[in-house]
Amino acid sequence: MLVKIIKHLSTYQIVALTFLLLILVGTALLMLPAASTTGQGLSFIDALFMATSAVCVTGLTVVDTGIFFTTFGQMVVIVLVQLGGLGIMTFATMVSVAFGKRINLRERLLIQEALNQETVAGVVRMALNIVKYTFIIEFFFGSILAIHFYKTFGLQGIYFGYWHAISAFCNAGFDLFGNYTSLMPFASDTVVNLCIVALITLGSIGFIVIEDVLHKPKFIDYSLHSKIVIVTTIALGVFGTIAFWLMEMGNPDTLAHLSGKDQFLASVFHSVSPRSGGFNTVPVDQMEGNTLLLLIIFMLIGASSTSTGGGIKTTTCAVVLLSVWNILRGKNECVVFNRRISRKSIDKAFAITILAVLFVVIITLIVSTIEELPVMHVLFEVAAAFGTTGLSIGVTHQLSDLSKLILVATMYAGRVGVLTFAMVLMQKHEPDKIKYPEGKIIIG
Repeated sequence: MLVKIIKHLSTYQIVALTFLLLILVGTALLMLPAASTTGQGLSFIDALFMATSAVCVTGLTVVDTGIFFTTFGQMVVIVLVQLGGLGIMTFATMVSVAFGKRINLRERLLIQEALNQETVAGVVRMALNIVKYTFIIEFFFGSILAIHFYKTFGLQGIYFGYWHAISAFCNAGFDLFGNYTSLMPFASDTVVNLCIVALITLGSIGFIVIEDVLHKPKFIDYSLHSKIVIVTTIALGVFGTIAFWLMEMGNPDTLAHLSGKDQFLASVFHSVSPRSGGFNTVPVDQMEGNTLLLLIIFMLIGASSTSTGGGIKTTTCAVVLLSVWNILRGKNECVVFNRRISRKSIDKAFAITILAVLFVVIITLIVSTIEELPVMHVLFEVAAAFGTTGLSIGVTHQLSDLSKLILVATMYAGRVGVLTFAMVLMQKHEPDKIKYPEGKIIIG
């Protein structure tokens, strides 16, 4: 019966279903008494929330990951993060190839949809390269962090190093340092800051960009996608660093008490982490209102396509801004790096952006109606859930079960929904047989 149902599902629906099944498996494991230090396990709602947050690489928590979970529970969380960050189809491809199984056309279509590729050509090779790059990057930076943490935590520091490397590269934002402190104890630690920023960045730019950088010697040889991702990522990083510093430099609860070097580290860190990373080195709940708004915008933009992060994606943001700029200049076509962006891509970018904003606004209105919390606080948590960013003002674990379920749906939509909408919009349909006369509408 199940096989018959799956056969009638579209490829993008199957990809979405795999995430859902993984969430349910994770929920069952986190409900086990062996997963918690109290020996009682999580309730279904809380386990579902944590499993969804892990699979959707969000990082929002309703319990303290470092204190509540046993080593078994922590390993369940990080495995869910790894699988969710890279995608079930990527790992399934690796296992199939390892056992000598031939990848058929339907499986290639699934991989294509999971990786958001235009064609099936080369998707198996890309999936295998994704796994290879992931393990190399996580092992390299994990080793640096393990050695560094060993000086403070002993043998446990080795475990911390690799665990947090996976969490950072997958843009999950989970930590094990307890008391919801994230990386605040390491605000002045250059090694931790640089490693986490590097991991978040490498995880968020996407594997297509990594391949271009590794195999093409010059920027001019990169694909248009890679060029836009790199330029947009750098621009957001520079703008975010300067803006965060200017808005928080006088705040005694965040930057004012830090040295010049540490203020720079914190500003760089919080220009990168909000775009799907989810860690913080200064208290988010003490930030200025305008800073929180900046972080909300960054969380909605998120990472890049074919990456481990969420959000509407940097390329979507870039295409929307470029299109608006061309409209203001009276240009009929959107051209960047001597390449024309198709009308279909522009329409898709605007559709994704509008759907994302509408979704976040509606969910914010619903949750703020249920909970007696400031709208800005609710908006921040909802944006963090939709953008799969683990930053929090600290109210998530105080929410009612109904609001938690709404955020569960929001995290799932942020990880799968926008991608699914995009796939639906990009499906080929038969051209309309009737062409209606054009009507005039006054715009603006």
